[in-house]
Amino acid sequence: MDSALPKHDHVGLRLGCRRRTVLRKPNVLLFIAALGLAALHPAAAESAEANAAVTLKSEDPKIVSFKPELQASKGSVTVAGKRLDYDAYAGTLVVHLKGYDDVPQNAPKDEKIGPAEASMFYAAYFKSGVPSAQRPITFLFNGGPGSATVWLHMGAFGPRRVVTLDNAHTPAAPYSLVNNEYSLFDASDLVFIDAPGTGFSRVAGKEHEKAFFGVDPDAHAFAEFITEFLSRWGRWNSPKYIFGESYGTTRAAAVVHLLQTDGSVDLNGVILLSQCLNYDVLPDYPELNPGVDQPYELWLPSYAATAWYHHRLAAAPKDLPSLIDEVERFASGEYAAALQAGATLQPAERDAIVKKLQAYTGLPAAYIDKANLRISQGEFQKTLLDDAELTTGALDTRFSGPTLDPMSKEAGYDPQSAAIGSAYVSIFNDYVRKELKFGEGKTYRESLALQDWNFAHRPPGSHQELNQQVNVMPDLGAAMKLNPNLKILVNGGYFDLVTPFFEGVYEMRHLPIPAGLQKNIEFKFYESGHMVYAHEASLKALHDNVAEFIRRTDNLASP
Repeated sequence: MDSALPKHDHVGLRLGCRRRTVLRKPNVLLFIAALGLAALHPAAAESAEANAAVTLKSEDPKIVSFKPELQASKGSVTVAGKRLDYDAYAGTLVVHLKGYDDVPQNAPKDEKIGPAEASMFYAAYFKSGVPSAQRPITFLFNGGPGSATVWLHMGAFGPRRVVTLDNAHTPAAPYSLVNNEYSLFDASDLVFIDAPGTGFSRVAGKEHEKAFFGVDPDAHAFAEFITEFLSRWGRWNSPKYIFGESYGTTRAAAVVHLLQTDGSVDLNGVILLSQCLNYDVLPDYPELNPGVDQPYELWLPSYAATAWYHHRLAAAPKDLPSLIDEVERFASGEYAAALQAGATLQPAERDAIVKKLQAYTGLPAAYIDKANLRISQGEFQKTLLDDAELTTGALDTRFSGPTLDPMSKEAGYDPQSAAIGSAYVSIFNDYVRKELKFGEGKTYRESLALQDWNFAHRPPGSHQELNQQVNVMPDLGAAMKLNPNLKILVNGGYFDLVTPFFEGVYEMRHLPIPAGLQKNIEFKFYESGHMVYAHEASLKALHDNVAEFIRRTDNLASP
């Protein structure tokens, strides 16, 4: 765990928009059904023989080059009562440092350590017997940074779904794996990608961590992966989408711009879940970042939703949307003005703000006054249910768990992360080996405890990386201007304290784009948390909204 982060931010390394406080065994895979692969997907035929017996490299950094790996299998999923047969491919593609093509030919011959490269794992599902030009393709990834994509794969849109309790700790194994009736496969072929170093993806070569563990090199790796995948599988003329969750939304904004400028790839749409594009709006340690008050405005509606859910509001509306509308107006109006006033805020005005904050958060008035009207995420988690010695979740505040340290100022862990993590990771490790036939003798890394992720970013129009909080709003804005037909779907959960939904609204309303392009952006919100899909009713709504978005924007003739 990164000691530079707040203790509760270990969840950010897995799924969340991680806070940036400092700038700065050999085996042989047997290829299954090579002839069938070549017949169904001619673009892969030329590589079938090469992949038939791939030697897995060790994780020694002296590796000069990885080789692509591939395993094929078949299956079916039933969505809305209709059976859909698929061809599944689990494998890896190799990506390199920017400026290198394929395996570098200019590596110094007298050195054992070659240039850095990454072997990126993917699990792809293609509808059996359907020409690729008639099927959209969606590339999906989680975030962290440092998270594998097990969460979207096994919880949201893959053909199989792990069953967890809705808002409590899921009992230990055996866990349940079921047909995913909410799989996005009814609307699109799917490609789940693990970031370099996570899952079954590996990095090697000279300074490989520096080469891939940062905002810009990570985005380059994903953009190169996508273009290589389009070539390898003959999908250049398919409708194309990116789906990113949490830090994956940060990545998505950078990747879509790179695809357009470096690869001449126009996407049909970008789907964002639990958005975080601008790290200036994270409410970390108000005492260490005085004068930046906007985060507290954007977090307040999620605090109110959480207090409403836990019945801590004395006079709240029965329906959540009405409460949210009221709090959003207060946060953007009276509350914003009070915070901006600083020391000039008059005592009577301050008392009035304290009372309203108490009404909307359920926290004691004395606590709010002592916090100087500014409450951080970890403080809210720890304090809301303090009288019951419970801590709420951060990823999903519907969850709660025993407080680790009753005397602490902030939460020491995330109850939802603890409640469902084992189920997801255990089920995937079983599923990927038994059904996708991949991973024998390999370790699946659910997440990386990255110490030195480079958050410096070079946005469009800048001649250098900027030494500031990362902000990829310029990237997404530039992408929308370069491709004015690009559509954006923003999804968020009301009970998310890692990337609150109101933050996403604010960012999209402030994108540097012409006013006319705002019509290309739409929003969908759910009574769930960061992992919207962890709540089954919200998963169904998420599926329906995303599937409809794809069908409406794929430019395919109706069947």
